[in-house]
Amino acid sequence: MFTGIIETTGIIKEVIINGSNRTFWVESSISDELKPDQSVCHDGVCLTVEQVQTGLHKVTAIDETLQKTRLSSWQLGSLINLERSLQLGTRLDGHIVQGHVDTTGICTNISEKNGSWVFTFDYPKKFSKLLIEKGSVCLNGISLTVWNVKKKSFSIAIIPYTFEHTNIRTLKKGDSVNLEFDLVGKYILRSLSLKKK
Repeated sequence: MFTGIIETTGIIKEVIINGSNRTFWVESSISDELKPDQSVCHDGVCLTVEQVQTGLHKVTAIDETLQKTRLSSWQLGSLINLERSLQLGTRLDGHIVQGHVDTTGICTNISEKNGSWVFTFDYPKKFSKLLIEKGSVCLNGISLTVWNVKKKSFSIAIIPYTFEHTNIRTLKKGDSVNLEFDLVGKYILRSLSLKKK
């Protein structure tokens, strides 16, 4: 379980293709503090740490994960957002994030607003019931508030701190992002759908 509050960013230092899987070596400021079997959120995707070397850690994404996320586009030098799992007894500054990406979205517009930024994204219409005005979304692992919510698009506003401390500053028009919708909304929709049967 995560919060969507990014701890740091990492850089992909090696990509190894094993059949339908991809293994990544990630360099980051928290890699030395990690241990095998720990869960770490990588750009919104919960991956298990397999090995730790000086300043590096290794994770593997299986085919199912690669198909549903943007991890297959990671290459040498890619900048990714990192967050370690939530500890009980600490503040939940973002929102409840599982690290289970629902789908990907596409950045369609970026505009600077005198010190902040507005990003607009398209996403598959079938997920439209999971977004509400001023609700939460996890985008590349970042807990963000959505607005201008439509059936196939939404916008987010980014403050300077988030822009400088996450990989959102590297996004360009046409880039894909990982999206995880609010867990509470998913349970409510599931409950309502069962009542209709």
